[in-house]
Amino acid sequence: MNNKSYCDGKTRRDILRLGVAGVLGHSFSLPKLLANDQSSKSQKSLIYVFLHGGLSTIDTFDMKPDAPAEYRGEFKQGDTAVPGIRICDQLPSIGKQMNKLSLIRSFRHNNSDHGPADHYMLTGYFPQAGFNGGLSPNNHRPSIGSIISKLAPANQGVPPYVCVPKMHSSCGPAYLGPTASPFVVESDPNSPSFQVPDLSPPIEIRADRLDSRKHILERLDRFRATGEMKANQGAKSVSTFQQKAFDLMTSPETRTAFQLQKEKDSLRDEYGRNTLGQSCLLARRLVESGVRCVTIDHSNWDTHDNNFTTLKQDLLPIFDRAIASLFKDLTERGMLENTLVVVTGEFGRTPKINKNAGRDHWGPVFTVALGGGGIKGGVVVGKSDAKAEKPASDPYGPEDLFATICHTMGMNPEHEFITPDGRPIMAVNQGRKIDPLF
Repeated sequence: MNNKSYCDGKTRRDILRLGVAGVLGHSFSLPKLLANDQSSKSQKSLIYVFLHGGLSTIDTFDMKPDAPAEYRGEFKQGDTAVPGIRICDQLPSIGKQMNKLSLIRSFRHNNSDHGPADHYMLTGYFPQAGFNGGLSPNNHRPSIGSIISKLAPANQGVPPYVCVPKMHSSCGPAYLGPTASPFVVESDPNSPSFQVPDLSPPIEIRADRLDSRKHILERLDRFRATGEMKANQGAKSVSTFQQKAFDLMTSPETRTAFQLQKEKDSLRDEYGRNTLGQSCLLARRLVESGVRCVTIDHSNWDTHDNNFTTLKQDLLPIFDRAIASLFKDLTERGMLENTLVVVTGEFGRTPKINKNAGRDHWGPVFTVALGGGGIKGGVVVGKSDAKAEKPASDPYGPEDLFATICHTMGMNPEHEFITPDGRPIMAVNQGRKIDPLF
């Protein structure tokens, strides 16, 4: 798992750990996470691939071959499965799947700093003054996964919202509370010893003691049912979700969703034996099991130096295989129509190449790729200007992306949540559905 720091020197690994202690100890985070378990076989799911650091879309999805050399860069364009749509020739596998995904080439927002831009692209809300990277409850808005947890919860007893392989600090529930928190894998799916810590008994609790711990919980539940516990009605519901958490930890069916070793070696090879590739494969397995939202946080796309060498030798080969395989796999399994895949960074990169052969942060225009979930494939929405400096037509932003996600997921973007201090806040901040995608 890539833990390289970004240009601000931070790794941004402010992880929310949902420990198995919640099943057997004092914290009820994991049981509360499962509180919204509801069944609905036909509901759609979201896989949100967050390219942490900022993908250079001028070098991938929106190339400018006619721009001056200091803008257009070193890569060439290549044809795709859709006549008229050309992307970087370093992405041949994605090119073959272009009929399944679409590009918003006029996407933009007005922040080019990692923390605020991350927050904007993961929540749909521009950060308020004093924003501190997503940790302050006064400024932090719920992530899209947490919104889905509330408005479109999961079925089959699985967590509604999972973060792979770690949790970004802006992927939390904010004022929606712990029941909308993600289940964090917190383990590299590409590791030969990959396992999910919270689906295994902690090292100090032997597996053969789980039943006795469960028996203790049952005795406690009987005590809660007496008159002495009538004043605390919430304890009864906590007991129910404790049981679900226990079942999650011990259920072979649920654990199977996380067992990548059950996949054929050939398919794992096709996705790529790396963190991004195996995270995408795991996301497919989770969605297949009923999880409603999987956020993949992949680092490090912050190419201030040696942009072209880093992209060509490191980032683009794994990106090309992983994303193309995800779309191909979802299609072959008949899952793409019910699975929306969004691929984006927090911003793009500067149109003009800097003195270190890199590109810096650029929010004024970049490209978001997405497909599935009822969205048309092979469509280009909007365009940027001749040097990819700003939108030339049809500008869209994070609010519009989130309104589109809500529409696809069957959620009301104008749904009002009530904060602990009594303020109504809409799920989406006045966004508009991006109609050309439908």
